[in-house]
Amino acid sequence: MEEQSLEEQNYDPNRLLDALIKKLELKNDAALARALDIAPPLLSKIRHRRLPVGASLLIRMYEASDLSIKELRAIMGDRRTKVRISEADGRPKTDGKKE
Repeated sequence: MEEQSLEEQNYDPNRLLDALIKKLELKNDAALARALDIAPPLLSKIRHRRLPVGASLLIRMYEASDLSIKELRAIMGDRRTKVRISEADGRPKTDGKKE
């Protein structure tokens, strides 16, 4: 069995979601989903680590909580100094047809 890196052990999106619920004085994930204007299953997928916390969700969290993006990432345990972007992220979408 592979050992998790120290960074992976400290990463916990549940900490972030719980901190937002507390800061916004909400009762549960459903109320948080309404506050962030997202579908509740999205939070469930994040809690079960099937989906990462993306940039657009971090921005929604920032707008709802007035915590900075840096603070939100720190609560979650995301200590990366650089965020890598895949090669495909910067390219325009093509439909596969040649002109």
